[in-house]
Amino acid sequence: MSENEMIICRCEEVTYRELVETAEKYGCSPRELKLRTRAGMGYCGGRTCRSAVDSIALSSTERDVSQITLKYQPPIRPISFSKLGGVENND
Repeated sequence: MSENEMIICRCEEVTYRELVETAEKYGCSPRELKLRTRAGMGYCGGRTCRSAVDSIALSSTERDVSQITLKYQPPIRPISFSKLGGVENND
């Protein structure tokens, strides 16, 4: 797997290449990049990819570095991996 095919947002399966190409094509701010690619809009709410999306957007465009970064928020209700996988826990 090449660096360009590396998945940055696991929840929405957005690759590094998609983020860079979108940021360069549209001159996106971090928020615009998130909305165009859906990176950071999955189950984790951007906890794992928010900083990477911010960095890609800011490095691909000439923007003010003091711009507001993306926020993330926890899921409405936490859920265990066993419930997501359909595994019953009979401890």
